[in-house]
Amino acid sequence: MNETVRRVGIVGIGNVGKAAASAIVHNNIADELYISDIDSERAKGEAWDFADSIELTSSRTRVSEVPLEGLAACDIILVAVTERSEIPSSSRLELLKGTAAITYDIVPKLRKVGFKGKYVIATNPCDIITYLFYRLSGLPKNHVIGTGTALDSMRLRRQLSNVIGGVDPRSINAFMVGEHGDSQIAAWSQVTVGGQPLDQFEEDNFDEFGPIDRDQVEDAARHFGWEIHKRKGNTQFGIGNELAFFAKSILNDARTVTAASVIQNGEYGQHDLAIGVPTIIGRNGVEKIIRFRLNEKEQEGFNASAELIKSYIKQTLEEHEESAAK
Repeated sequence: MNETVRRVGIVGIGNVGKAAASAIVHNNIADELYISDIDSERAKGEAWDFADSIELTSSRTRVSEVPLEGLAACDIILVAVTERSEIPSSSRLELLKGTAAITYDIVPKLRKVGFKGKYVIATNPCDIITYLFYRLSGLPKNHVIGTGTALDSMRLRRQLSNVIGGVDPRSINAFMVGEHGDSQIAAWSQVTVGGQPLDQFEEDNFDEFGPIDRDQVEDAARHFGWEIHKRKGNTQFGIGNELAFFAKSILNDARTVTAASVIQNGEYGQHDLAIGVPTIIGRNGVEKIIRFRLNEKEQEGFNASAELIKSYIKQTLEEHEESAAK
């Protein structure tokens, strides 16, 4: 990583890419921000617009539009490409055919020009696209990170806060794990409130809050993104800020604990896929995967989610091989 100039690139300057760029620029996360999009004129306009905004802030980030190959010198590339803005249902898996095709196009190009930094991927379906980036990039597994269930975990903490008297969500330790999609689960056995296990907190405060409807809280967290999408047609600010957060954690060697979609090598009993689990993020990308001791029900749910991801990975690889053979 360049110690003197912090360079971040963004591929895809749609709603999510713009939100990520805004967070990076206005929080002064990088010294140089490079944005690249298939519509180069649009990307150039966005870069000029961000340049107009900087004079009114404390930021000194320099923003430039570049072709894809111009991202090679970046420390981190944030991936926010999408095949279309509309999805017909809450399942992110329906986007796979289009976004996989984009992945097969851009990753070999970036590998050819020598990109050696870290990828942080928000493109959906996140776990499968993250795995494809890993497989195609030739980079170490700790250099390829999907945002995964990071935002879902934030939503879980906020939903739980709402039913226990508005406790600051930052004082709640809770994670959604598994697919960034409909099969994700809440790791309830690991939840704490102010350091106190949730079961004990619920027992001690039963008279005030009553029983926690965990199924309702979990389901609300799982589908909250779709609720946003139904109302405004996209999600952007939450995931855009999440991308910027990952970039900041890497550049500052923050060793932050967050959920992320990362390549498994025996953790949680899984191999050769990307899936959302608690992860320490720092200078080396994935510094460590934290291994929760899930209870039997949770492990079964996690395994089912992993099998779903693996089935789509297998399908995508087979389809690409068939297409390449024609």
